Amino acid sequence: MQHPAPLPVPVELCVGQRELSEPRLSPDGSLLGWMTVRAGMAVLVVADLESEGRRSYVLEAGLRTARGMGGGAWDWMPDGRAVVAVGGDGDLWRIPLDGTAPTSECRTGDGRAASSPSVAVVEGRGAVTVFVVEQAEVWASDGARSWRLDDGSADFVADPCLIADRVWWTAWDVPAMPWDAARLESVTLDGDGRMVEEGSGSVQQPRPHPDGGLTCVRDDTGWNNVWRGGTAVVAESVEHAGPAWGPGARNFAWSPDGSRLAFTRNEAGFGRLCVWSVDGVVELGRGVHGQLSWRGSRLAALRTGARTPTQLIVVDTAAGDRQVVDVGPDSAWAERCVSMPEPEAWNVGAVHARVYSADPGRPARGALVWLHGGPTDQWQVTFMPRIEYWRSRGWHVVVPDHRGSTGHGRAYTQALRGRWGELDVDDTLAVIGAVHERGLAEPRSTVVLGGSAGGFTALEAACRRPDLVAGVAVAYPVTDLADLSARSHRFEAHYTVGLVGPLPETRRLHDERSPVCHPERFAGVPVLILHGDADPVVPVDHSRAFAAAARAAGADVTLHEYPGEGHGFRDVAHQRDEYLRIGSFLDRVVPDGQG
Repeated sequence: MQHPAPLPVPVELCVGQRELSEPRLSPDGSLLGWMTVRAGMAVLVVADLESEGRRSYVLEAGLRTARGMGGGAWDWMPDGRAVVAVGGDGDLWRIPLDGTAPTSECRTGDGRAASSPSVAVVEGRGAVTVFVVEQAEVWASDGARSWRLDDGSADFVADPCLIADRVWWTAWDVPAMPWDAARLESVTLDGDGRMVEEGSGSVQQPRPHPDGGLTCVRDDTGWNNVWRGGTAVVAESVEHAGPAWGPGARNFAWSPDGSRLAFTRNEAGFGRLCVWSVDGVVELGRGVHGQLSWRGSRLAALRTGARTPTQLIVVDTAAGDRQVVDVGPDSAWAERCVSMPEPEAWNVGAVHARVYSADPGRPARGALVWLHGGPTDQWQVTFMPRIEYWRSRGWHVVVPDHRGSTGHGRAYTQALRGRWGELDVDDTLAVIGAVHERGLAEPRSTVVLGGSAGGFTALEAACRRPDLVAGVAVAYPVTDLADLSARSHRFEAHYTVGLVGPLPETRRLHDERSPVCHPERFAGVPVLILHGDADPVVPVDHSRAFAAAARAAGADVTLHEYPGEGHGFRDVAHQRDEYLRIGSFLDRVVPDGQG
């Protein structure tokens, strides 16, 4: 007996979902803390894993929190009775768990913000917190005073940690991004004995081994693997971590005795949690994992997958039991996810992609070719309500990993250097061709989508081969490469130097690959653009200028701006409106029954 197909996913199930981030076990492993957001406010939750009691903590100034698998917002004090967290004011605060008033750990001042606090006991000094200010300075605090440790020679710094009385961190200089070339730097807490360790590629996530040695993630062999000292613990052609887009990633954790290493694997977008010991590697769980924390026999992590709404788990590594401590998305997803298929991995020549097949119980509509941002990034197989929303309405969703994406080794990522707007577009068009050859859609029922850098590639693909698509829908897209270099925020302001070339020497390439410079090519392709008017990464002027020029050239372009939104839409009403506007656009360019 066939069961009727479930109703299409309602938009309310996709917006305003609660996020979970940065789970950290207390030093003795009895407590678990994590960040979440309630009613727009960041909250630190601490659970007693024995009694299952919970308590929430906030600051008058608010708390800063990470998104997704990121971190760098808080850490435990060594006695487990308090935490150090970054406030909404950018200062560091010590929050006692007994309910007494928080106290200032360090005031950064002048609107500057701290990140990546890491606390350890140092002989003769007590508890010391090391942290970063404005991604440019490394500081230490013992609660009574704060002092700067770095010499200011690096353009960017991240993720300091203490090993004995020595502080280690990663550093890099423009025009490199952290995944292009980053190094390890170190000084003592007194600021002397400076050391610099250059690698042949990039390095991230420095942290101590229980024996006092240094562990990190490096890509010297061509893959992001976990290293201890000068050797990869598990040398394999699989990524153990993604690009360092922000602070506080935690893709590995040592057992307290240092005999075992928990680490994450990214197998062409599909994730696994593994544990290494001298006896070999064993799989502890499928799905994309991150933010690992190991204390005693307990291993905590965030876990997600195509059919697994983001959850916070604690694994008993002795007994093998797994406890789900919290779940972010609405509980209504649990029943629906049971029938969702895993995506299919595609190889189109040298290009990787994943296909989320449309719900077979729905009339076929066509294919959405959806491009991730970055472009140095990847959509791993995580829980993505927007994909299920559209496949429940009859759309195949195809996610290309064009060259420049992560998850496939350093060479694949670095292939895009100097060729952004060329290779990524070639690869996207190859995937669109495969969509048609394999019968998922026809050109008249294929729409290409993307946000940020993905919006740039989507626009360029659609205008280069308008005969292959019915339309393009983009959010906060890059449309002017030269202007992006001049006006984007500090972290990415120099990004195009590596991806396209230095200015003014390569101005011709910047213009040739910028949609705003050839608006006449969009005359046959309907375009929908959504953009926040407070975007600090891609200025809304990009979309305004492109829309005006394309309309003047006879193109069908719709631009909608969301007031107060930045690079991504946080307001629930705006998130809902995004789904509805894209739906109306799809109904217009691919009418029902045309697929």
